[in-house]
Amino acid sequence: MKKWGFLIVVSFVLLLSACSSKDKDSSSKVDDEVSKENPSGDLAPLEEKVKVVIAEDGSASGAGFYIAKEKGYFEDYNIDVEFAVFSNSDEMLPALASGDVDIAGGVSTASFFNAIAQGIDVKIIADKGHNVPGKSYFSFVIGNQMVDEIKNYEDFKGKKIAISSKNSIDEYIYLEMLKHAGLTTEDVELVLLADFGSMLGAIENGSIDAALQIEPLIAQGVENGFHQRFGDATDYAPESQIAMVLGSPQFMSDEQEVSLRFMAAYLKGVRDYNDAFIKGENKAEIIDIMTKHTSLKDTSLWEKVFVTGLNPDGTMFLDDVLKQYNAYKENGAISGDVDFDKAVDTSVTEKAVEILGAYEK
Repeated sequence: MKKWGFLIVVSFVLLLSACSSKDKDSSSKVDDEVSKENPSGDLAPLEEKVKVVIAEDGSASGAGFYIAKEKGYFEDYNIDVEFAVFSNSDEMLPALASGDVDIAGGVSTASFFNAIAQGIDVKIIADKGHNVPGKSYFSFVIGNQMVDEIKNYEDFKGKKIAISSKNSIDEYIYLEMLKHAGLTTEDVELVLLADFGSMLGAIENGSIDAALQIEPLIAQGVENGFHQRFGDATDYAPESQIAMVLGSPQFMSDEQEVSLRFMAAYLKGVRDYNDAFIKGENKAEIIDIMTKHTSLKDTSLWEKVFVTGLNPDGTMFLDDVLKQYNAYKENGAISGDVDFDKAVDTSVTEKAVEILGAYEK
């Protein structure tokens, strides 16, 4: 009897083991099928492939778009992205308002706000560029001949300072610097040089003393001995919103399932960017993507540039956007009014963050 009882117990255990193994095999097959049907692991892909057109100018602030494309995050949602090349953000606005492009990057200028005030309907939806404290990508440089003369911000008095344009983020940061230094516009000589590249030669030959310059030209100028970094823009403009992701009204209101998935993919790209340049994770892979999509092809220089700040949750410095708008308006550069309650719509960004979870800094 003991023998038979022992055999029955053994048989029962083997039967349970076989069932468990079958359950695991079955569960594994289901997981594989789910993985294929929903490769993103969060939102299911769109039933049909949808093309989304992004207006871009090849700037480094488009990193979230480039990385999401190359890493397949858009493809996971059945979104096919196409880049439409524009020379500057002002040219993108009519195409965005008409729906010819779905997404664009906007730089804070009086002309940008004027376009909205005069009826160009675009939505400001997420961060696309700000300065990282202590490592500003848009900041002042001084000529090598000025190193012993300009040691503090007040030493800019009497000097020739170049910016690329007036009634823009450039002039806004320049004026914030003067306030910080206790100087007025009468204390310095402003020089307008529309091309950032031309600032390199001008500062090297001494025709200007300082310039509000941008990466990667800052790093290239330091590397080639044209200029030196001076201070940091966050010393006087700590939360300056330089560029923003813009959405067409049709894309935001009529294609919400698409825009939500687009934003989720974009934020995944931005988070990979932060992982690379802030945490040092998979940096070589991200640099390869950046060299493919931007004008900076030197991978070694990417180790030296101060990269564009991109918030991994898409959050903007909206108070600063309003401050810039008011500054342009006080200067008489804006005619009409902008309804920011209508122009700013971060709902899709916030919803994408709810789905992905907040970024772990």
